[in-house]
Amino acid sequence: MFIAETQVRVRYAETDQMNVVYHGNYAQYFEVARAESIRQLGFTYKDMEAMGVIMPVVEIHCKFIRPAHYDELLTIKTILKELPDNHRIEFHQEVYDEKNKLLTAGRVVLYFMRATTMERATMPQQLLQALEPYFQDKS
Repeated sequence: MFIAETQVRVRYAETDQMNVVYHGNYAQYFEVARAESIRQLGFTYKDMEAMGVIMPVVEIHCKFIRPAHYDELLTIKTILKELPDNHRIEFHQEVYDEKNKLLTAGRVVLYFMRATTMERATMPQQLLQALEPYFQDKS
């Protein structure tokens, strides 16, 4: 299993009239955390695009448990529970506050696709090699 953590501070513009993070902003928080998790592996979306592979979001699910507020430092956990073996990759994401309380849980599914033809593709070999050690049986 691969787990990465990214921190984001809530900006004033991301809150609504109730001083709560507007629900639509969680998609952006998830995106930042996914990009940073891939960066922690020594790889970037830009690298993938240079190889002709893009990753459109095809599903997003969120469960809002507790609110986040202006100026809170959020920790977003990005978890890959399975090593992708085809065109599909599923990220589980959890948002925690500074007291380590779970605020939001989500799941985002993306596809690997060839940028030129929009056909499904497999994960780029370099990214696969970076992820494989996290999924080797430790027993």
